[in-house]
This record gives sequence, C-alpha cells and structure tokens, in this order.
Amino acid sequence: MNVTILDRRSLLLGAGASFALPGCTAAPPQSLTATPRAARLIAAARGQIGVTTRYDAAYSAIPFPDGDVPREKGACTDVIIRAYRDAFGLDLQALVNADMRASFAAYPRTWDLDRPDPSIDHRRVPNLCVWLTRKGAALPLPQAGSAWLPGDIFTRGVGNRGTHIGLVSDHEGPRAPLIIHNIGLGAREEDALLAAPITGRYRWSID
Repeated sequence: MNVTILDRRSLLLGAGASFALPGCTAAPPQSLTATPRAARLIAAARGQIGVTTRYDAAYSAIPFPDGDVPREKGACTDVIIRAYRDAFGLDLQALVNADMRASFAAYPRTWDLDRPDPSIDHRRVPNLCVWLTRKGAALPLPQAGSAWLPGDIFTRGVGNRGTHIGLVSDHEGPRAPLIIHNIGLGAREEDALLAAPITGRYRWSID
C-alpha cells in the first residue's frame, strides 16, 4: 500500500487496460446474471464511483465500530468494506477485529504489531485474505476469465510490493467480467480483471 498511484496503475493495468479510440463510441457492456445479494453488493460498490475520487491508503484513526475515512478517498480495500456495509450492514472492521482478537497469531505479522488495531487491520489486503479464508470464502482460481461470477472478490500482487483487491462486476468485458476497484484514481469500473496475475478468489455472503 506504499506503491505510488502511477506505479499501481502501470503495474496492474499495463497493456491489459482497454481504451476507446478518439471518435469511437464504446458499446454498452453486457449484463451478467447475478444472485440478488450479489447484485446488491455490486450496486453498493458501483455507487462509490464518482464519490471516491482519490486513492489514499494512509493510516487514519477512525471510530469503532462502523468507522470509515472520508468517502471521497480510500484504498482498494475500502471499496469492499463500504460495499458490504452499504449493501448488508456487514461491518468488516468489527468482524476482522473480533477474529484478530481471538486468533491474532493466524494473521500476518508484516507490520510488527503486537495487538489488533481496529483503525487499519481491516484495510490491509493480507488481513482480509486471511479472514475470508478462515470464513470458508476462498475458492480455486478459474482457468478462464469467463468463469468468474458477479460478486466474486479477487486479489493480486502489485509487483513484489503489496497486494490489490477488488470486486467482480455484473457487466461483461471481452475476456472476463469488468471489475470495480480503486487502483489510483478513485473507485472505477473497468475491464482489468486479467491485467495482472491473480492470487486469490473469494465469495462471501452473496448466495
């Protein structure tokens, strides 16, 4: 999460991003079938577009529970946190904190902490990966981009300096569904699922 905005977009999007040519109008995306709960989750994530316009992963002391940084900014994790909170009232801040207090040794020690910190723990991708796995939400990686389902959560590396997380959309791209994420310019929906190697796939509370 210390990667610069330019580095995040160039490393993760690169040649995988699609751009409209001048004078061309892109065809509207095709919709994919989503479960009702997945559709609610995706709508909550999509509602952040145009609201969260900056990427900012800096540490901020926030209230607990239901804490958040100002909505105009946030990290990739905040897209997921806000979507679950807005769609279902599920507070990942409180859920991750409760599990970390019960099983702190199960979580990464990357940040040399000796106790949970409810202001930041849930905003770190490795912690979310551990929590989702411990909740039985981890799935095998599909062989084809078309096998991803709306509402799936993906993770991938940013070079060797961090991780990224986002939500699979119910709009279809040329090779895979679009994704909703914040990789440097705020919350966006774009054709970038296969732009970098994927490290994890999760499906939680959308069935």
